[in-house]
Amino acid sequence: MTGEVHIHTHGKAGHISLNRPKALHALTLDMCHAMSVALSRWASDDAVEVVLLDHAEGRGFCAGGDINLLRNSALNDGGVSGRAFFHDEYQLNHQMFEYAKPIVAFMDGITMGGGVGISMPAKYRVATENTRFAMPETGIGLFPDVGGGWYLSRLSGRLGQFLALTGARLDGAECLWAGLATHYLPSDKLAEAKAWIVEHPDRVEGILAELSIAPPEARIAGNADRIAKHFASDCLEDILASLEADDSEWAAKERETLATKSPQTCKVALRQLKESSYLTDFAANMTMEYRIASRVLLRPDFAEGVRAVIVDKTGDPKWNPATVKEVKGELIDSIFAPLPADEEWKPL
Repeated sequence: MTGEVHIHTHGKAGHISLNRPKALHALTLDMCHAMSVALSRWASDDAVEVVLLDHAEGRGFCAGGDINLLRNSALNDGGVSGRAFFHDEYQLNHQMFEYAKPIVAFMDGITMGGGVGISMPAKYRVATENTRFAMPETGIGLFPDVGGGWYLSRLSGRLGQFLALTGARLDGAECLWAGLATHYLPSDKLAEAKAWIVEHPDRVEGILAELSIAPPEARIAGNADRIAKHFASDCLEDILASLEADDSEWAAKERETLATKSPQTCKVALRQLKESSYLTDFAANMTMEYRIASRVLLRPDFAEGVRAVIVDKTGDPKWNPATVKEVKGELIDSIFAPLPADEEWKPL
């Protein structure tokens, strides 16, 4: 596929390069399918020893999934095409997670939502000074999917819960500190790193280590104790009360941030991370996230959140339910409930 994603081989390296610069390389269903087909082909090709994943041009690595398709589906086809997108995107996420050959993801630029889903499964995750990592879904009535439950729940110090609820952006140094990235390279060394890996696909670890530099100080480290304290509970009301009892400027800022997010989605995210932390199988996590996605897609908050944040850019979503107190346990239970057997998510 030569349009939205470039796929080719260089020597013993497979190379996938996202190419939707005007959309910050957000994933379409066709892109997911093309990537999946290439990975399947290379998995059984002894001539391919390593896979490079990057973007062709522009400032994003991958800004997410096809939000316009999802909103259109929610409003016009009862979620049918949206669920198909989630289903196959999650198959790609799982395929990458289970992939036997090393994948090197170059997270040089905006890495959000769907971009997190295709970079986190990679064995090597390279951050740069341009990296901006986030799972901002609570702001549009979605939830941190594409495996977000698995990755975020396994970060230390309740950082994952903080990122899931607030949508906070991490830079490259913070990604390395948190363990979301495995290496930190200056962006002007990426071409050299890729060329070396193509020449020596058996030396990926050594090459990345050799070109790595010490990153700047991770700013979020200074707030690690606050995050661990205030985001300790899996109950949203407890987190808000903890922040309310703290008269610091930091706590006030986080309270204000949470006040802009979908109360429904925040409660979904906390339960998602809690349940995922108990799972031992990534496929089980994706089954759970597909159940959530199938329901949340059709809840009022998604179409409204996308309208307010992305379409009209008014920043004034009218959430339904409107308050944390109004989001009942029965609603959350229904979002997590199993689907009919023939509708459940299945791996490739």
